[in-house]
Amino acid sequence: MRTTLTIDDDLAGLLKQRARELGIPFKEAVNRTIRAGLGEAARPRRGAATKTVPHSFGFRPGVDLDKLGQLADELEAEAFAAAGARTHDPARRQRSRSRA
Repeated sequence: MRTTLTIDDDLAGLLKQRARELGIPFKEAVNRTIRAGLGEAARPRRGAATKTVPHSFGFRPGVDLDKLGQLADELEAEAFAAAGARTHDPARRQRSRSRA
């Protein structure tokens, strides 16, 4: 959970120092310190595993779902190249100059 927390300057300094000493992120140092202060009640609970609900997205047979990111990159590159070709077309520049 993300939240905003105001920490006294002296405590923030101690937490930053602890994080540096342990080689951990500041956030983890804060969480460890709070857990230690709260004791047993703050131990992370091991609950039931998260349930995954499958869903059919209706892709056509033959579409490799592992390569969708690659396909999106290729389509974006093609669109970018097409847009660049339109703005750098010398014939188009001449037409726009002759109109002015």
